[in-house]
Amino acid sequence: MTRQNPASEEWLRSIGITRESFAENIRSGALPGHVCVADGKIVGFCFGILETGEIQVVAVLPDFENRGVGKELLDRTSKDLAKLGHTRLFLGCSPDPASRSHGFYRHLGWRSTGTYDKYGDEILEVFVEP
Repeated sequence: MTRQNPASEEWLRSIGITRESFAENIRSGALPGHVCVADGKIVGFCFGILETGEIQVVAVLPDFENRGVGKELLDRTSKDLAKLGHTRLFLGCSPDPASRSHGFYRHLGWRSTGTYDKYGDEILEVFVEP
């Protein structure tokens, strides 16, 4: 339900991510992260991968963009991953400069590795202190 880079349930299922598997990975601690709730509704979330230090997802509903929600969620999740021993975090991001995420991460200090994942996303990284 995000404005850019939406992932359909069908596509997520095709790469092995279902509601059930995602929920189980959160419950087990494999996906540490945070959610933002407003009026009893989840309006944003960010989760990382415990095993690798990858930020798997940052998503904020359009009505809550430009309020610092994504930045706060990413910051909290990054700190959690750092506390779990990761000094380098990474994520896949649209290489299109017109994409909101392109400028968002770079503004926060994330840098390109010059590599791309199998989906065509540019890999960005940031170094954090535990």
